[in-house]
Parts: sequence; structure tokens; C-alpha cells
Amino acid sequence: MFARQSAAAYARVGIETNVASANPHQLVLMLFDGALLSINTAAAAIEENDMSGKIRHVTKAIEIISMGLKASLDQNAGGELADRLGALYDYMCLRLTLANAQNSTAPLTEVAGLLRELRDAWAQISDAGLNEARLQEA
Repeated sequence: MFARQSAAAYARVGIETNVASANPHQLVLMLFDGALLSINTAAAAIEENDMSGKIRHVTKAIEIISMGLKASLDQNAGGELADRLGALYDYMCLRLTLANAQNSTAPLTEVAGLLRELRDAWAQISDAGLNEARLQEA
């Protein structure tokens, strides 16, 4: 028990350190990763008939999507794209709620796929920006 608590405390410190040193682009990637981890953990909980774990992890994924990813959208700068992403995040939250209510992994798989596509696109934007910045410095 002590080893598990120590490992959890160590992981929290590592995450907090990463958050404190991350730029806004990296923070969004961390939100995507956190949502994906929660969804995968919820799916495993469903397979193991761990209902409290399922509820906890689906709820965490919904919070990350709605209060993290959706809340970070800049409606003024993002225009129609921000509106569409906001609607997609709402859809994802509805699907996660359905997964929770029906004890089904299919909606979890669907949302995880959508999140992975968005995460990959966001990571490519970040990589392109870093490469451009390096070229300008050279």
C-alpha cells in the first residue's frame, strides 16, 4: 500500500512539474493525453466490472474535455473552427455519458478515435511551429 501511495505521489509531482513548465500548446496536448488515458482506463474498468472505476474515469474524461479542451477554445480568434470543435467536444461528452449509462465500450472507442485524430493534428501543428522557429533562429 505504501509503495502504491509513494508512486502516485511521485507521479503527481512529475505531472505538476510538466504542467508548470509547459507552454500553452503543450498543455493542450497534455489535456488530450489525459482524456485518452481516462477513456482507456474506463474501458478497462467496464471489462473488469469495476463500476466505480468506470464512473470515476468517464467523469474525469468528460471534465477534461468540457472544462479543459472546450474551455480553452478562443471563440474570437478561432471563429467557425472553434465553434465546430466546441460542438464536437459536446458530442464527445454526450457519447461518454452514454457509455457510462449503458456500460458500453463502443462509445468510448469512438471518442478515443476522435480525440486521437485531434491530438495528432495538434501535435503536427506544434512540430511545424517548432521547425519554423528553428529556421528563423538559424
